[in-house]
Amino acid sequence: MRNASNKMETIQLREIAPTDNPILASIIRNALTEFKANKQGTVFFDETTDHLFELFSGTRGVYHVAVLNGEVVGGGGIFPTAGLDAGTCELVKMYLAPAARGKGIAKLLMESCLAAAKNSGFKQVYIETMPELNIAIPMYEKFGFTYLLEPMGNSGHGGCDVWMLKTLE
Repeated sequence: MRNASNKMETIQLREIAPTDNPILASIIRNALTEFKANKQGTVFFDETTDHLFELFSGTRGVYHVAVLNGEVVGGGGIFPTAGLDAGTCELVKMYLAPAARGKGIAKLLMESCLAAAKNSGFKQVYIETMPELNIAIPMYEKFGFTYLLEPMGNSGHGGCDVWMLKTLE
C-alpha cells in the first residue's frame, strides 16, 4: 500500500485477464488522444490493442495490469516482437489513466516489465515511442534506455520515431 494525499491507496500489479481487454484498450486510446498521438502507424489503430490478453497468450511476453483501489488504471508489457533477435523483447502498450499518474505506478510497471524480461531470458529491451509522449521519455532515460538512430524489428508502428534500447544486467 502507498499513502498518497492523506488517503491510503492500494496499488496492485497482476497479469492480464481476458476481461481486461476493453478497459485497457480504452485507457491506451484515451492517452494517445490526450497527448495528440492518435495517429496512423501507432497502437491507436493496431487491432491487437483490443485483444491484449490473446496477443500475449502463449508467447514469451507478459502483460502486467495496474490496479488502483480495485480499479484497472493501466498496464504495460514485454513482447517478442517480430524481427527482433531472440535475446531482445519490446516494451509495449505501457499506458496509464490520468488518475493513476504521479503515484509511482509507471515506475512499478517498468520494474516489473524489466524483471519479467530478465526472467524470460531476454538480454535487451527495445522501446518505440513518439515525442508527443514526452512524459514517458524521461522515465525511460532514468531506467537506462539509450537512443537508437533507427527502429529495430517489425512492429508495424511506423508512426513511432523515437527508438530506445536497454541492455539488461
